[in-house]
Amino acid sequence: MNASSPTHYSSVIPTTTVTIVGGGSSAHILIPFLSMTHKHTVNLLTRRPKAWSKYVTTELHSMNEEILEVYEGSLHRISDEPGDVITEADVIVLCMPVHQYRSALHRIAPFINREKNQVFVGTIYGQAGFNWMVHEMERTFCLINTVCFAVGLIPWICRTVSYGSKGVNYGCKEVNVVAVTPRDHFEVLNEIFLEDICHRWLQKGRFVQACSFLSLTLSVDNQIIHPARCYGIWKEYHGKSSTGEGYWDKVEDVPLFYRDFDETSATILKQLDHDYTKIRDAVRAHFPSRPFTYMLDYLSLQRLTHQNEHEDILESFHLSKQLGLIKTPTREWTTKSGACTFSLDTDSRFFTDDIPYGLLVAKWVAEKLQVITPNIDEVILWAQTLRGETFIRQNDGSIDLEACLKEKFTSGIPPSYGIEDVDKILD
Repeated sequence: MNASSPTHYSSVIPTTTVTIVGGGSSAHILIPFLSMTHKHTVNLLTRRPKAWSKYVTTELHSMNEEILEVYEGSLHRISDEPGDVITEADVIVLCMPVHQYRSALHRIAPFINREKNQVFVGTIYGQAGFNWMVHEMERTFCLINTVCFAVGLIPWICRTVSYGSKGVNYGCKEVNVVAVTPRDHFEVLNEIFLEDICHRWLQKGRFVQACSFLSLTLSVDNQIIHPARCYGIWKEYHGKSSTGEGYWDKVEDVPLFYRDFDETSATILKQLDHDYTKIRDAVRAHFPSRPFTYMLDYLSLQRLTHQNEHEDILESFHLSKQLGLIKTPTREWTTKSGACTFSLDTDSRFFTDDIPYGLLVAKWVAEKLQVITPNIDEVILWAQTLRGETFIRQNDGSIDLEACLKEKFTSGIPPSYGIEDVDKILD
């Protein structure tokens, strides 16, 4: 169980200690935004402390790379030891790939301060039932004062320019969604943290509260966009290099991930979105008391967060100024003939996050609610074959529970947290 009642703050808010865990691109945005308020002490837990500067800069850029604003913040303490930066934290926020969340939570849990009335533990990107992960941590380490939160989508389009010292922000979403449990802690979290990571600086991007973490898990974004695009690229380019062994002969030939989004990838995305729609409909029917206002299909989510009127998936990518610069994850390797070639990087988070902690989670919910998902099955089977993994069975597409649970943190399906009953998946 979590903290029972929120601690409310007066209009003069005392310093809040925020510890960022991980060094992803979002960390390079959070550090300046939080520390520049002068009401946050910001610490960093990272496996690479020597790579970080005390001072971190974020540049707000236009899509033409024009510098519109510069924000510079500072870190109070940088460490690779949880005991140095976790114990004093009021807010702990993870900035790392999704598949690393659980191991990070188990690493920091012994150092969370049990004397504090409440400690907010969250992530800047809430795919894959983050509440299940935190509740698993609470049970394992007997924590009773933690408040779990997860932001539905990363609030900004950002990238790292110089690791540990500079990031670039291309703007934020018009509306951000967050889930919090216990739910009555939202206002406090908004006041001491959320308002300062977007709206305070960019004059948009205020947060609204989802009724359930499941709304974030089953809304359609990265967990279907990334696999759909990667599968589409594989269909279009696999074996098309001059040697017949790779995808592209030169890195210049690699299509941009979003700006060059093609019909093949768009069709796969529509098919996955269709499966997710069936799952969301079944969830709404199974849990009729929950509104699930922010559990949305792809285009509806885009209209909410970006306030656009796109009616077509391809249009939404081709016209997106914020997504246009993102590259396809690739790896360079040498063929048997000695030639260099480029292929999809199957070790990228587009595979390690979005299959076992994305599509597979939706597949589990679908099985429990007796929803058939042929398109999700096809993509999981393709991805697991490429990576030499097993999540679902080849013969009938059913989840291979033994394979999914064979190692700690292999996947994010509810049984890996001890949740066997679909009625127990809501927070």
